[in-house]
Parts: sequence; structure tokens; C-alpha cells
Amino acid sequence: LDPTMKLLQDNPCLREFITSVLALPEPSPSILSFTLRLAGILAASENRFQHLQQEKLLVRLFGRDGPLNGAVWKDASVRSGWVEGVHSMMHHQPALHCLCNGGGIDVIFTLQGDPSLFVASAASELLVHMLTLSVESETTKPLSTKDCDWPACAQMIVKRIEDSLQSSSASHIEQSLTLLTSLFGSCRATWTEVLWLGVAKQIESFLTEETVQVQHMLANLLLNMAWSPVFCDTEGNFWALVTSALEHLTPVQAGPLAVGILRLYKCPQDVRIQALTVLLQPMDCILRAASQPLEYAGLLDESVSDPITVESLLSSKSSCASLLCQTLAHLEELLSLIHLPVDLPYTSLLRSLMTILQFCNGFLSPASPLGSTISRILINSLRVQMSALDVLAALSERKRCDTLLGSLFDVLLAYLESPNTSPTVLKKTFQATSKWLVRLQGLSCSNSQCQQTEKILEDVFLVLQKRLCSPCWEVRDSSLEFLTVLIDYWRDHDEFRQTLLSSEVPRLTENLLEDPESYVRASAVTAVGHLAFITYFAPESPVIGNQYNKENTVAKLQEILSTDPEGFPRRAVISIFTQWLRQGCTGQLEDTERFVSRVIQIVEHDLDWEVRLGVLELVEIFCIHTNCRLGLPKCPYAPVSSAVTSSIHQNESLQIFCRAKLFSFLFQSLCDCDKPVSQKACHILLVLRGHFYQISPLQDSSMAGDSSAGCGIAWLQRTLRQGSLAQNFPTDGGNGVDFQDPESVMLALGTIDLEELHDELNKSSDHVEKSPQSLLEDILATVGTTEENEADCY
Repeated sequence: LDPTMKLLQDNPCLREFITSVLALPEPSPSILSFTLRLAGILAASENRFQHLQQEKLLVRLFGRDGPLNGAVWKDASVRSGWVEGVHSMMHHQPALHCLCNGGGIDVIFTLQGDPSLFVASAASELLVHMLTLSVESETTKPLSTKDCDWPACAQMIVKRIEDSLQSSSASHIEQSLTLLTSLFGSCRATWTEVLWLGVAKQIESFLTEETVQVQHMLANLLLNMAWSPVFCDTEGNFWALVTSALEHLTPVQAGPLAVGILRLYKCPQDVRIQALTVLLQPMDCILRAASQPLEYAGLLDESVSDPITVESLLSSKSSCASLLCQTLAHLEELLSLIHLPVDLPYTSLLRSLMTILQFCNGFLSPASPLGSTISRILINSLRVQMSALDVLAALSERKRCDTLLGSLFDVLLAYLESPNTSPTVLKKTFQATSKWLVRLQGLSCSNSQCQQTEKILEDVFLVLQKRLCSPCWEVRDSSLEFLTVLIDYWRDHDEFRQTLLSSEVPRLTENLLEDPESYVRASAVTAVGHLAFITYFAPESPVIGNQYNKENTVAKLQEILSTDPEGFPRRAVISIFTQWLRQGCTGQLEDTERFVSRVIQIVEHDLDWEVRLGVLELVEIFCIHTNCRLGLPKCPYAPVSSAVTSSIHQNESLQIFCRAKLFSFLFQSLCDCDKPVSQKACHILLVLRGHFYQISPLQDSSMAGDSSAGCGIAWLQRTLRQGSLAQNFPTDGGNGVDFQDPESVMLALGTIDLEELHDELNKSSDHVEKSPQSLLEDILATVGTTEENEADCY
């Protein structure tokens, strides 16, 4: 028995379903669409295709007598079902020939212009698939440009492409260009060059053709070809066409092509230089417009296309911002590459960016008429400001811009100080400033350089003091984020610490712990947590007197953890406590034990699962640190020098964990209704069991018989199997378990099958939800309510 036929023979209802739908005088579009897709999937096997053909089912669905000529064809879902059904069955020659001989090619080419974009796109992809299938399954020798060498189906498609490209219809030309773009993007076979040679001259003519405006589509086509080894390894006509495109396309059209070419490593050097010139031309124009005569060297020695074109676009209110934003986005994309295949003129580029930013905030009065026009257009342009600041931030990681640092910080500080700077632009300015301050930190510190750095930091903190008091919560929030980043990078530098602590910034930051906006409170928690690394965790803290008190700060953060009504600040507190613990800032082991125990008690019944998950991470780090401080290995399976010493230390760490109420929290978390929490708790318990048991715990039954907690363990097993919610998890003796008693904890760890729990928790719900049984239940559930649920059912 043919295995592909078994599906139809075991499920005669499939054929019956298709037949019954075809028998309906007016089937609903959704049912017919489903039937078309189903038939296509069944016909993907050649034997099933032949069987369905014999019963005349496929011709009644996909042929001329099917829905093609009926009123139901007006519904986009039916056309979509038809295309997808055909696509599914296109895996063998009989289906290909059946469709081509039955006039299906004409239908698909028509659907390329369908008003539904989904149908049009699917039709184009189907043609690519059919052309590839025809060529690769029906040719035995390399193709030439002669028509007779193409297989019959491929020849029909290629002829339609060539005819469409030579027509006067812009829509037909666009459809064929879309098809070719998709083909060259997905197929890297050598026969694609044969197809290209037949259409290359016609496509080249579109660059200079004024009657048919399809130039905007050529960039994607040429880029897909450039990525294909069939074309990028050639020396001749293809790269000449790319060069011609860079010259003739408008700057907006040529930009994507230029940046795509610059990302290529296999590309002639002259083409790469030309692409870079296209990309930098608007930036060069900005620099030249800023002063007359030109004060500094421009970015370019010569242009690819006429500079007047770029100047006219930048002089127009409708195109200036769009061109600059596109150019800046392309430059940011290039700067994000680890290895740039081209050398950018970084100093001139930075000067051009600063000029754009000064145009936008009105701080530059250009002498040239062009500069004055551009300045008037760009004033307060948020899009351009944000794009320029993004490129500025990316440029901070490149060398050779250090000579302009003073001027650059003047521009950035002007934005930080200006009341006209919008909150979104201010956030971008903070981000760019922090990156350039990091760059400043990495420079060799001469006397004059140190003085410049100190002056910049003083100015930054003066601005920050004002911004932390802003009536706009977004400004307060981004100011706190900026402060946190600065502390992260600069906290080991004396001049930074002194400048920060002599300002009002720390006091204002602490005040914002009580901000009415939860996002700001969360950012203030993070900033205060980082400030602690300077105020009292630093080895040689510069703080004098009791201006900053560690206990007060901890108490404030614990209060936020226990009382703040919003989740963001509470999550921030846990994150900060975890950072402190990870970096060993919570004091001696006894202090850390009290600290962790207090946090667990506060968070035990927190309704935010991310807070509970954060505490589990805190617990995990505490366990590792405790074991390390007691001389135990981080890994439970690592060798130890003395078994006796190890046993003593294991017992000591067990008692510490019990006193800190770790096990109560961990076993509660095993029953948490949020899976990430229970998974994390199970992982921690498995690691702890590895520390406390040197032999397989499930074989050590002697302890279970001797312990008075045996009945409690039976209760615990039942509770875990039922997955009771953590809120209802009793831990106060009775029929529960005393999790502060080391013996009871050891018995629980040794008896409960944590591996089985681990497997259950990590099992995806797909094994229940994504089964044939589940799918059938979903379909049956929609009977009688098709209109409401047809999307879900489908």
C-alpha cells in the first residue's frame, strides 16, 4: 500500500467533505477557501494528486469550471485559498503541467494585480515557485538564451515576464519587477543569469525612461542580484548597471541601493566609492551650506550626480527632513557594522551632524542663502534631531573625532539646557552625551584634558539638577536613567565622585523615590542603588559625616518593596538588592542572612510574578555566596579536600538557609501559578539537593522512617502534585512541614521527586493544545457559531 494514499483511505471523510462542498449551490467563502487549501495540501503527493484528478475533484476546484468564474470569486478569501492551494500542490510535474495546460498561468498573472495585497504577494511568490520547479525538475543540461531550451511551463512564465516588461502599462511592469526581485532574492542558481540576459536591456532603459516611472523598484531588484553569487562575481554588465542606477536614480531612490552596496564585501572598489559618495552627498551639502566661503573641508571631492538635485531637495519643505532622515538612518546602519568595508570621513561627518543639530535648534546663523533656507525648514524638526543624535551616539565608538570634542559638548549641552528641547529629543541627547562621556573617559589625561573633563562634568551636573526638578515626568525619568549610566561608567574616577557629591543631584534623586509617577520611582530606585556604590560601598568613600546613611537607604527601599502599589518600583528594588548581593555589598554573612530573610518575608505573597522571580535570583546568589564563604564549591559535584570539613560546612549552610526561611519560600514557589517562578524554584532546589546529598537521596530511605516529619512530607507531595497556589501554602506545622527544621528540610529534599517536577514544569502546553484532538475540538466548538469564530477555527 502506498503510504501517501493511506491518509485518504483511512479518512474517507476528507473526500466526502470536498465533494459535499462542491455540491453546494452557494458555498460560503470561508468554507470554500478552507476546501481549496485542504485540497492543495492533499494533492501535494503525486499519487494523491492523480487519485483526486481521476475523481474530477481538482479540476472542479482549480479549473475553469470551478470558483474562478463564479460570484464567490469576488471574495478575497476565496482567491487567497485558490493561490495557496495551488502553491501547496506544486511539488511535482503532473500538477505543474495540469495547471499550465488548463490556463492557470493566466489566472496567476492576473492575480499579481489583485486589489488584496496578500493575494497579489502570494501570486507573485507562486510564480517564482512554479518557474523554479519547472526549470529544476525538467532540464537536464544548462540553459541557454534560446527559447526552445526552456521547459514548456517555464517558457510560458518567462514569455509573460518579457511581454509585461515591454508593455506600456506601469502596473504590469511593476508586477514583473516584483516577481524578478523575489526570484533573484530566493534563487541563486546559474539559470537566473540566462533569464536576466533576456530582460537586462529593457530594465536598463527604465533608468532613463520618462514615460514609465518604475525607477523606485530598481534598487531592491539590483540589491537582491548583488547578494547573489551569480551576479556579484561577474566583472561586466551587472556592475555597470548598478553604477548607472546610482547616477540616474533620485537621491531618495539611490540611498537604499548605496547602503546595501556598502554592506557587500564582494564589490568592485569604484562602485563602493560611488555608493559612499551618493550616501554622503546630503551631508556634504549641509556642511557647504553652513558657511560661505567654505570654512572647513567638505566630505566629498566630487559628486556622482548633479549637486543641484540634492540642494533643491534640501531647499524644499516637503523633502528636506525626509532625505536627511533617510540618509542618517543609512549612516547609523553602516556605523553599526563591526567591520566597515569602507573608510568614512569621520571628522567631517561629525561636523556635519553638529551643523544639522544647530540648524534644528536655531543656534547657527548661516551666511549662505541655501543655509538660511535649510535652517528655516529644520527648526524644531524632532525627526531630524532624533536621527542625528542616533548617528552621533554611534559615531562615539569610532576613532579620529577627538579634535572636535569641545565643540561637540557645547552642542550637546545647549540641547540639554534648552527649554525648547522636547522630552524625546532630550532622552536621545542624554544617550548621546553618556556615550561621548565614556569616550572622553578613555582619552589620555593631560593637564588641559583633565580640566576640560572636569568642566564638562560640572556643566552636566548643573543641567541634571534642573532636569531632575522638571514638571514633565518623562524628563525626570530620562534624567535618572542618564545619571545611572554615568555612575556605571565613572564611579571609579575621583573627579567624577567629587563633582557628583558636591552637587544637589544625590539629594534630588532620593526625593524622587516618592515621585507620583511609578516609572520615575522605579528609575529613582535604580539610581539610588547605583549611588550607593559611591556613597558607602566604595573602598575609600569620599563622603564625610552622616550625610548618607546605608541603613536609611536600605529601609527606604524595603518600604517601597512592601508598600508601593505599582510593580515597576518593586521590581527595581529587587534588581538593585540582587546587584548589591552579587557584588558583595551587603556586609558579613550574618548581615546578609538577615537582609535576605527580610526581603523574602516582604515579597513572599507579592502579586507581581516578576518580583517573585527576582527574589528567587537573589536567593540563588545568596546560596552560592554562602557556600563560597564557608569554603564549599560553587558546583555541588566539585571535589572537596576533606569530607569531615565539608560535612560541617554543609550543616552550617543548611542551618543558615533554614533560619533565612529560604526553603519555605522555595517550596511555596514550586506551586506558583506563574510557570517561570516554579521552574526557577525547582532548579534552585535541585542544585541545593546536590550540595546536601553526596549519595542518591531517593535511595536514602532510613531518614524517612526515623523522622517525625514523615506525615508532613506525604502532605507536601500531595500539595506539589495538585499544584496548590502559593497563597494557600501552609507552613506552620500541623500537617505541613517545618521548613526551619534542617532535618525536615533534608527529608523533604530527599523524598520529593524534584526531577519529575522539573520535567513536568518544563513540558510545553503544546502537547495538549497542538494535537489533532485539540484541533478537531476547536472545529466542532465552532459549529453553529461560524461567523463569530471562523478566524479561530480556520
